[in-house]
Amino acid sequence: MKSNYSNVAQLKDLMTVPPMTAAQHAEVMRKRIAHRRMVEEARDLKKASSGQFEQS
Repeated sequence: MKSNYSNVAQLKDLMTVPPMTAAQHAEVMRKRIAHRRMVEEARDLKKASSGQFEQS
């Protein structure tokens, strides 16, 4: 199970690290979207394959 605290940072770290650039943010978002699409496609393929067996 995924931890609820995976995106938690210490306040000191947040205050001392410079913010990410627009390019860095765009790359993070592209990776997040690609991962979400991969998960959704896998879920759809699983549904489609389980639906074939039910119709027989």
